[in-house]
Amino acid sequence: MSQDLKRLADPFDLHDLRWKPIGMSEDRKKARVAPFISNRAIMDRLDAACGPENWRNEYREGPAGGVLCGIGIRVARDGAPAEWVTKWDGAENTEIQPVKGGLSASMRRCAVQWGIGRYLYRMPVIWAPVDEKGRMTARPEVPKEFHPVTVRPIETGKEAA
Repeated sequence: MSQDLKRLADPFDLHDLRWKPIGMSEDRKKARVAPFISNRAIMDRLDAACGPENWRNEYREGPAGGVLCGIGIRVARDGAPAEWVTKWDGAENTEIQPVKGGLSASMRRCAVQWGIGRYLYRMPVIWAPVDEKGRMTARPEVPKEFHPVTVRPIETGKEAA
């Protein structure tokens, strides 16, 4: 079984980052934004680091109608038989697409338990220009210390064109 669990914590390519507005400037020309990664990026990272057959996710009902997600990884240690290790985290259902939003948010939060995207929580306050409807008009500028040193292609089994 080939695993590189340290790779779970690697920074993501800047194009994999998504941005959520969390506040507006007084003049409403800029939004304070928080970075996050999509569940697809999380799945790709788990596939690349663990192998698609060596991880799984589970969902349970959480407190106050929320959702708990567990990401289990089959971990091999020093020649012993591999065993499943599962880490859990949860989220509330969201206002827009409540069920899907809760499932997605709980998986993103759970991924952080494994180190996936954890570095994003150390990012400083970032502002992005927005239009009159509050939509970003340009990608936020990410400080250099949060850029990946090397971007490893995700192994999909397909040859690059």
